[in-house]
Amino acid sequence: MAYQTILEFTNFGRASRDITGAIAQVVAQAGVQCGLAHVFVRHTSCSLLITENADPDVRHDLETIMRRLAPDGDPAYTHVTEGPDDMSAHVRTMLTNTALTVPVGAGKLLLGTWQGIFLWEHRVAEHRRSVVVTVMGD
Repeated sequence: MAYQTILEFTNFGRASRDITGAIAQVVAQAGVQCGLAHVFVRHTSCSLLITENADPDVRHDLETIMRRLAPDGDPAYTHVTEGPDDMSAHVRTMLTNTALTVPVGAGKLLLGTWQGIFLWEHRVAEHRRSVVVTVMGD
């Protein structure tokens, strides 16, 4: 059996947003007891990550590291028509993930105790983002 839906999120600038609950809801609607949930973001300047959901300092520190790895407005960038944060956002996306797969058991995401699924916006301005969730299994 397969079940698929598209979730829409509005991100209000560069930050990570916990979408675990929304993904868990899709898994529950799918009625799959044992299988996989595949999550895919349909954009090139945001990404998905599984990281600690207890201490927000973790996500703050990840943003600090990304600022060092892919700085806005780097003079080496030639893709600059969409602003100083666009090419850095593409680099951040390339360094992270646009898709995640999480096991499903007993009709629920089998995440670890401290794990959450986050949509990580890499642009500074507000953006509407589409996330495809496909649940497969029995």
